[in-house]
Amino acid sequence: MKRLIALSVAFGMLTAAACSAPKGPAAPAGKADDGTFVIGMSSEFDNLSPVLGFSPDGGSMMFDGLMTRSPDLTLKPSLATAPPQISEDGKTVTFTLRQGVKFHDGKPLTSEDVEYTYEALLDPKNNSSIRGDYAAIKEVEAPDPTTVVFELNHPYAPLPQRTTLGIVPKGTLEKTRPVGSGPYKFVSWTPGDKVVLEANKDYWGGAPAISRLVLAFAPDDNVRATRLRAGEFDATVLPPKAAAGFRGQQGLTVYDAHTADYRGIAWPMKQPVTGDKAIRKAVDLAIDRQAIVDAILAGAGTPAYGPISPDTAWHNPEVTGKTDQEAAKRLLEEAGYKPGADGIREKDGRRAEFTLMYPAGDSLRKELALAVASDAKKIGIAVEPAGLDWDAIEPRMAEDALIMGYGSPYDPDYINYELFHSKYAGEGYFNPGHYNNPKVDELLDKGRASAGDAERKQAYREFQKFIHDDQAWTYIVFLKHVYVVRGQYTGITPGVDAHEHATGGLFATIHTWKPAA
Repeated sequence: MKRLIALSVAFGMLTAAACSAPKGPAAPAGKADDGTFVIGMSSEFDNLSPVLGFSPDGGSMMFDGLMTRSPDLTLKPSLATAPPQISEDGKTVTFTLRQGVKFHDGKPLTSEDVEYTYEALLDPKNNSSIRGDYAAIKEVEAPDPTTVVFELNHPYAPLPQRTTLGIVPKGTLEKTRPVGSGPYKFVSWTPGDKVVLEANKDYWGGAPAISRLVLAFAPDDNVRATRLRAGEFDATVLPPKAAAGFRGQQGLTVYDAHTADYRGIAWPMKQPVTGDKAIRKAVDLAIDRQAIVDAILAGAGTPAYGPISPDTAWHNPEVTGKTDQEAAKRLLEEAGYKPGADGIREKDGRRAEFTLMYPAGDSLRKELALAVASDAKKIGIAVEPAGLDWDAIEPRMAEDALIMGYGSPYDPDYINYELFHSKYAGEGYFNPGHYNNPKVDELLDKGRASAGDAERKQAYREFQKFIHDDQAWTYIVFLKHVYVVRGQYTGITPGVDAHEHATGGLFATIHTWKPAA
């Protein structure tokens, strides 16, 4: 998550919190009403370069992609004039560029900038964290200033979805002082504190009404809630229970956004306890997901049993489950786990116990870890929750279980390929538990390379069944993202969020919002 979470989630909160407006109620004491909108963000990003993996799904506000997404997740042209033309064999994808677009430094955008962006991303020397997502690209050509041609190694249906990637000027690989063509310009970055952006008055799509954005880093949920209450923040994302106290308050609005964002247990597969499928399946049966939704999420979510949201067309309805703690006990008995003197089961002298890590500042994941521990104890498994910072979590992910979050509504190739393909085993937060199933590898490769929707859908339906049957992860809940916003704006259109809430959902079009009269 230093890669995916810190840059996706973090800047997702940029857009997430940016939801409301600098106008509306009078500015709180100590906060000038100068058009500045302050966003409380849950984490800080590693860099600000699309080439290196920053906000590839189009929600950065500083960059434009060839395509962008409507709130309903349908693709629409951005820097391109129209959807791409795709050859009959699916291996050549051609875009025509919008004319008259300029970067923040005044230079005109041409096809050579697009060619450079993708070639730099694919260059192994740049070590981009998202390079694997674009592996289907053989080369990118710029035959004239307004034409971009992608030549692919094989048909790759998600390619247009991937072209929401922000475009940078040719020859630049800025990590900390980015230049884009988006509705906001970079002003400054104070590490550990904030990033400041200002409206691009010359933006080709029209100047934003919100003139200045401050992205203030506050990883702790309670801290963000306190600073919002004190008037230091104009918006943020909060866990459902923390947001409940803001509902009905004058001058504040709480928005609940549907998502494909899940929380679950990422299992280390090479450890003797968590590597035992009987343990994982028993925990799956023991968890009372509906109680978690009702009590911990205050109703802002649904039970989860697999990596693809039931709200998407790719979901396999056969992937479901139930709470049955008696069945969990029988499963453990059959696997040789017998209750010890303290009620915790043992097998061959080894106790059925494991550590369940969670990021210490994330109150929701803490509550989920405690709920899992409570339910697991009822079937004779001891779970020790451990709140740590990400730097401490990362080196332990192959040894200890972790409450993790991911999820994308765009295409099933997203995230799932890196999380479950064996070639990514141990690659940071990708496949951290070293899951390895050759059949899953085959299905993921097939889904990525197939051109036909029917063939792809079948591959991903089978993939979901394997993940569920293996309990590669034990999924707990799909969340609703709960945003609290100060002020009133016109033009807010709810959508569907990904895990990082950088695109889609409530804040995808913040640059078009206008203060309500």
